[in-house]
Amino acid sequence: MAGLTLEIVTAEAMTYSGEVDIVIAPGIMGQMAILPHHAPLMTMLEPGELCVRKGPEETLIAISGGFLEVLDDKVVILADAAERADDIDLARAEAARRRAEERLKSGAPGVDHARAEAALRRSLARLKVAERTRKREKRLT
Repeated sequence: MAGLTLEIVTAEAMTYSGEVDIVIAPGIMGQMAILPHHAPLMTMLEPGELCVRKGPEETLIAISGGFLEVLDDKVVILADAAERADDIDLARAEAARRRAEERLKSGAPGVDHARAEAALRRSLARLKVAERTRKREKRLT
């Protein structure tokens, strides 16, 4: 089966570049799977878990939103931020989650609720990717 070329680009660097079999992304309308020969598409992405599969290998990447474009068996993701599970600092992600939850619960004037909710979604995505990868690694050992 012909594969897809996937590129994940952030402001800092090219996070991922290679041939894959399937990309499962957190679209604004829900999870979407991109297979070879997918129709051209341009959509926004929500903060969440991006799953990339090539053969039996599965790579999980936490993204904090952005855009996805499919054109001619090439998927380009322009992400605000993208982190592979191995690069996620669990303590930092947990601290970010707690800070965001505290801001939302405080009800203090001047708290930007949209910004706090976005921070919460980003931290939860990072934690989910890290936890799923660690659980999978434990099952394999």
